[in-house]
Amino acid sequence: MRVLHVPYNYYPDPVGGTEVYVAALAREQRARGFDPMIAAPGNSTQEYSHAGLPVFRFAGRTSMPLADMYGDGDPEAARNFEPVLDRFRPDVLHIHARSQAVSVLLVRAAKKRGIPVVFTFHTPTVTCASGTMRHLGKQPCDGEMRVSRCAACMVQGKGAPLALARIAGVLPPATGRFLGAAGLEGGMWTALRSTELLEVRGAAVRRMLNEADHICAVCQWVKDVLLRNGIPSCKITLSRQGVPYAVAAPAAAPGRGESGTLRLVFLGRFERMKGLDAVVEAMGSVSSPAVTLDIFGIAQSEAARRERDRLKDRIAGDPRIRFCDPVGAEQVVSLLAGYDALLVPSLWLETGPLVVYEAFAAGIPVVGSNLGGIAELVDDGVNGLLVEPGIAGDWAKAILRLVEEPALIARLAAGPKNIRTAEDTARDAAAVYARVVERRTAEPMPQEQIA
Repeated sequence: MRVLHVPYNYYPDPVGGTEVYVAALAREQRARGFDPMIAAPGNSTQEYSHAGLPVFRFAGRTSMPLADMYGDGDPEAARNFEPVLDRFRPDVLHIHARSQAVSVLLVRAAKKRGIPVVFTFHTPTVTCASGTMRHLGKQPCDGEMRVSRCAACMVQGKGAPLALARIAGVLPPATGRFLGAAGLEGGMWTALRSTELLEVRGAAVRRMLNEADHICAVCQWVKDVLLRNGIPSCKITLSRQGVPYAVAAPAAAPGRGESGTLRLVFLGRFERMKGLDAVVEAMGSVSSPAVTLDIFGIAQSEAARRERDRLKDRIAGDPRIRFCDPVGAEQVVSLLAGYDALLVPSLWLETGPLVVYEAFAAGIPVVGSNLGGIAELVDDGVNGLLVEPGIAGDWAKAILRLVEEPALIARLAAGPKNIRTAEDTARDAAAVYARVVERRTAEPMPQEQIA
């Protein structure tokens, strides 16, 4: 079976968890006799090979009007994508993102050619305009797309005062259409157009979800969000992420290093919503020298580099905290095995995250935010600890508890864990593909394809 995967980005560019997932899934599919390929947006249309897989980059517009940005997508990117479909004629198109370039227009191009489409919901940005699934940056959101609520949240998330965000959320969409017709956008004008733009965005998201043949949810809260937004349960498969590389489990349960020091580690992007501020503040209030924190952070943009530098300034003079160079995906599990616990202090609803599975595979417990996918995987007091997100005092208590109760680490490490691998995700995908291909085969061919 020929499968064309379309993520948001791809190697050799800096990548995130979605691309690691896609690469591992494609690699496992190839081992199972599938013929996987990758197509991803890029600055130019090109073709190359990465890790033995053919990769095709398709270019799109560098700028678009606001209404188009929030709408069905970039027609130029779709036009540049269509030759890939025509050349390789995949049996299934598997989309892993929703963006300007990766849009419902790609779904339609595939279905016009009789190719079934599977969509995997990887990140909150699919349905959440602010990308955090936290209403007004505070409480977890139920994920139902509502124009007024989502508009206020989006404006507040961009740094506007709460009062302005609330005003923007109650303006009728017609106000935004009037301002748009006058050519007003950017800054305050975009805020005042938020209900119009969120109405457009919500309709576009629903079209993409409805027109895909099947949707894979990588955690339970994603499935719940899909159900709340009208996607029928029979169209959704819960398929959690899996460790991308097979690594032997540690020979023994982890314990304190020879010095008796508690070794903590963080892996992730330098973004405010990853919650490192609370951990750094917590470390500052834990005076014990018997704890260290190594931060393996990824800076994928200039904003991320500024965030990294800001955090470095905050911890200046604390020798217990080190900033380390990021490691390749295939090294993560073996790296984690050298620590006592992984910290995952995210402020937003993670859909995995993948690093939790990697920590479990390495045999170490997770101290994570009591939120989203983290709370679905970590059983508090059994295989890790759950902490209220963003509350530095609570994180300090959790860290101090691990310092003062050395036996707790071994007990948590020995607790039962749900460890999935790329084999599991490939098995789930194969079952989904079989269903959509069978259903598509049973349907009449699109009229434009009938000779």
